[in-house]
Amino acid sequence: MLIKQGVTVSDSFFPLAIWSSSNGVVMGLALFYGGLCQLLAGMWEFKTGNTFGALAFSSYGGFWMSFAALFVDAFGFLDGYSGNGSDLNNDLGIYLMAWSMFSLWMTIASHRTTVALTVLFFLVFLTFLMLSIHAFSGVIRAQEAGGCFGVMAAFLAWYCAYAGLLTKKNSFFTLPVGEWDPIYRSWGWLPPAEEEEKH
Repeated sequence: MLIKQGVTVSDSFFPLAIWSSSNGVVMGLALFYGGLCQLLAGMWEFKTGNTFGALAFSSYGGFWMSFAALFVDAFGFLDGYSGNGSDLNNDLGIYLMAWSMFSLWMTIASHRTTVALTVLFFLVFLTFLMLSIHAFSGVIRAQEAGGCFGVMAAFLAWYCAYAGLLTKKNSFFTLPVGEWDPIYRSWGWLPPAEEEEKH
């Protein structure tokens, strides 16, 4: 499921990082792989009882579908902005800022998962934040920074996805993702593991 995020994010934000404004083939990918497939994956996570994964995958799947739909002429979502680019940029800024806040909340909510996943959500937060700043201000450096953060998030999503696939049961090696609990115990935020097992 993280693979869908990694593929879509890398293809979507790499053009921003290298100063390209072309949407190209990315919109189809965003609609169906990063969007629809990720939305369905979120529904399957509900089935397994993983509400965190369900919220994350279904929400970001919905984001990709809604964002890609803006560039599909058949929907006509941008028709009302004809000749009024400032209103469009302001609305996009609000839209992206809302997703940056959601990503920040997901960063906080991931504090008992893995270090890699928390860093991933934080990079997504920075991506949306920079792109929102660009939409409001038009500062090209903010767009480029958002593209770079997005590319880093994409590669980390790929890493987390393959770390989940390469288990001891089906692989000769595994990828480290970092666990928060030992760090929290070293800070005194959690009881020793032996005491926690008793409860």
